[in-house]
Amino acid sequence: MGIDAKIEELFAPISEKLADIVFYSVSLGDGLDVKLILVWLVIASLFLTFYYGFINIRYFKHALELVCGKHDKKGEDGQINRFQALMTSLSGTVGLGNIAGVAVAVSVGGPGAAFWMFVMGFFGMTTKFAEVTLGVKYRHHPDPERPEKISGGPMYYLRDGLAGKGMGTAGQVLASVFAISMFFGSFGAGSLFQTNQVYGQLLNITGGEASFFADKAWLFGLLMVFAVGLVIIGGIKSIAAVASRIVPVMGFIYIASGLVVIAMHYTQIPEAFISIFESALVPEAGLGAVLGALLIGAQRATFSNEAGFGTAAIAHSAVKTNSPVSQGMVAMLGPFIDTMVICMVTALVIVVSGVHLDSNGMEGIELTSRAFASGLPWFPYVLFLVVFMFAYSTLISWSYYGVKACTYLLGDSTKVEMGFKAIFCAFIVIGASANLSSVVLFTDSMVFIMTVPNVIALYILAPEIKQDLKAYIQKMKLA
Repeated sequence: MGIDAKIEELFAPISEKLADIVFYSVSLGDGLDVKLILVWLVIASLFLTFYYGFINIRYFKHALELVCGKHDKKGEDGQINRFQALMTSLSGTVGLGNIAGVAVAVSVGGPGAAFWMFVMGFFGMTTKFAEVTLGVKYRHHPDPERPEKISGGPMYYLRDGLAGKGMGTAGQVLASVFAISMFFGSFGAGSLFQTNQVYGQLLNITGGEASFFADKAWLFGLLMVFAVGLVIIGGIKSIAAVASRIVPVMGFIYIASGLVVIAMHYTQIPEAFISIFESALVPEAGLGAVLGALLIGAQRATFSNEAGFGTAAIAHSAVKTNSPVSQGMVAMLGPFIDTMVICMVTALVIVVSGVHLDSNGMEGIELTSRAFASGLPWFPYVLFLVVFMFAYSTLISWSYYGVKACTYLLGDSTKVEMGFKAIFCAFIVIGASANLSSVVLFTDSMVFIMTVPNVIALYILAPEIKQDLKAYIQKMKLA
């Protein structure tokens, strides 16, 4: 038995039991199951959007002005600018979910799933606002020997924010739960899965089993380690600098390619929109079909933009600003770009091309590839480039998230930080070389555990955020 087989055997029972708890589902009949963790996230996003008075609409223009630097001031505390913070956060969310996840949603839930993805992206904007506002407000300079360095995220506003409410012990426990989950989750979501998927795409375009790389996964893994290591050693400034270049480029390439394919099927555009709205809203399609589209769309949107996971708060905490609310508004743009723009381009390409009509059950990236190839036969090669950049940017961002979780738990020092980075890079090689599905399932479960303490903090500290929001609006004369 190989090493990876032994690891699988060890992790399989643990992963399955943990996943059964974290992804516990309730049956609604007619084969429809809803995950309670999804309900937890959806209710939070709905509550926060109404509680803050739909700030995702009212201050969307102001958010654009902020990210463009219109209201920046010199000398403010922080390590990176607003645009770099947004791109770093996006680099962790814009990934395979925007390509494969949307395809799964449409192939399982029908075209209507795209509508509900869009809706949940809209409500997720407010969740991002809340967690990033808290992330910046409760950030720390934890290492006296490196006063320029900043750490922030749910573990800090759980610990300190709840302590301010007389819930110190509970806050410390929840902060530790979040940090431990983030630590383990970073290895799967940010390392194993990403490398494995890119390697698979590389084989697809280079001949499959006949490919030069067919028996050289370790070599591909080492090349990825080299590329990732060059960036993450430099910390958040280096990661932000690379992310702010990669994310706009990969986003432009993907969106432009999608718009070309949509334009080539321009006669099908009206019918595609009718199909999306009818299957999402029209009762004639059957209540079961409508609910199915809603559930799968909401699930894929949540998985894609990570609203409620708290990861965005970690990335944005390093921003140069003394106004937490202002960066919270910038963060609202994340789900808009990730889910309401990029995911919708993918969905429209699939629907206008009609490839979903020939889909046999659940399909992922293969469906997206066929949809693009219907207009651009050479797109599978472009898709590999996009997938590579998506995965690479996710790797560097999640390495930072893992570092911050690790230093929170073990102390903020150079030794702890470099030790984590070495282990993270080792998992990149493992991800390319081994099929550790049980390990990925375990780490995915850990990632979703993060949402429990994070959302609890968003509820408890919601009045505090609202008070800060009111003061900011008056100061900036936005009312």
